[in-house]
Amino acid sequence: MSLVAKIERVPLREVWAHEALDLTRWLEENCDVLTDVLGLTLVSVERERTAGSFSVDLVAEDDGGRTVVIENQLERSDHDHLGKLITYTAMMDAQVAIWIVAEPRPEHVRALSWLNESPSDFYLLKIEGIRIADSPPAPLLTLIVGPSEAARVVGETKRELAERHSVRKDFWTELLERARPRTRLHGGISAGHDTWIGTGAGKSGLLFSYVMTQHGSGVELYIDRGRGLDDENTRIFETLLASREAIEREFGGPLEWQPLEGKRACRIKRSFDGGYRDEERWPEIHDAMIDAMIRLERALKPHLAQLAV
Repeated sequence: MSLVAKIERVPLREVWAHEALDLTRWLEENCDVLTDVLGLTLVSVERERTAGSFSVDLVAEDDGGRTVVIENQLERSDHDHLGKLITYTAMMDAQVAIWIVAEPRPEHVRALSWLNESPSDFYLLKIEGIRIADSPPAPLLTLIVGPSEAARVVGETKRELAERHSVRKDFWTELLERARPRTRLHGGISAGHDTWIGTGAGKSGLLFSYVMTQHGSGVELYIDRGRGLDDENTRIFETLLASREAIEREFGGPLEWQPLEGKRACRIKRSFDGGYRDEERWPEIHDAMIDAMIRLERALKPHLAQLAV
């Protein structure tokens, strides 16, 4: 039987005594080792490229023309090197960032996984020194974290949600400012990023709410007294429904009476075309919503006062 040798670990400082003078220089001359691990073909490798007042360990390009920054660390990963990696990526407008460390901390593994939700690709590699029998020491590079389509989709979804939240908050901010001179009903409400904002209608569990979607909007009385009170919600709704003719006459038009089958809540609503994605129409949409809210409160207020709740 032929002999099979064992791999022995070699302290990294015995292989490369100094990060910048030894490891970085060696990687500059042997960047093909990264190709084997990452599948990236790196060209035009430069050492100690200036980025503001800092120097990047290595800067290269891949075969697709993307800028690649590489940060090396012969010790356990730390916040200082993570900060440098992010700074260099931003300063160089890099699309790929590679961090090579002796020992990756769990929190830094998680951080790079999160960074891969951004448009740039982040790689975290563990580097070890090994030898077999009396062979010269050799590097062993292990991929710990890399980009994935799943992470990119998550990142795009988060950015879309953040943008959507920002637009919705702007929509509510402008509506509340426009409503302030005309009605005090929502005067104590702050703009948020949800699809509705509401205020108490004078009875527990009843809200006068503004609602909106991407291309729709409306005003409503929302009836939800809480868990286990479905029958009470229905009773309130049916009591108001019995006065539908008088309520709609005072409102000045038809309303949508929705018992919301399968849900414990009920609502009385007036809907409009145009929502938070129709920004050029916001003044028109806001005026219609504010006018309808004023009329809805006026039409329902005397009937709500008579409710036995």
